[in-house]
Amino acid sequence: MTKILIILFVALIFEALGAVILKQGVDQITTQERSRQGGPIQVSVASLLRLVGHGFINSRVLLGVLFEAIFFAGLLMLTAHKDVSFVWPLTSLGMVMATFAAILLNHERVSGLRWLGVVVMMFGAAIIFWTEHEKDLEKNAAQPLATNVSEAR
Repeated sequence: MTKILIILFVALIFEALGAVILKQGVDQITTQERSRQGGPIQVSVASLLRLVGHGFINSRVLLGVLFEAIFFAGLLMLTAHKDVSFVWPLTSLGMVMATFAAILLNHERVSGLRWLGVVVMMFGAAIIFWTEHEKDLEKNAAQPLATNVSEAR
């Protein structure tokens, strides 16, 4: 279980950093597009294609996508070993980490109500983790009996 937690923790760090860095890149791209259009971005196929095109050459967007891909690789490794009903809810901890990363890297202000949401996510993740821990305890308690029976033969 320790390996699983390490993989989860590292993956969630990459997810949080990826989200914040992507935001920085998107802000750069949209600022350029607003300047080009002389005001708010007009929604059109042409402006959408321009934004996507700029995303392919923006270093922040590319770095953010790389970090999100690393998170996804970690997610694949985790789901290869644990149930989706365990792994996927724990990815909500990435939102907790992203909140801290946004404060540290983007100097965002987070309201009390948002902090309450962060606490609720942490509480939910703790419940999910506890259920998996209980499941592992039950599984481990049953294994020695099977081992003793095979040794008796």
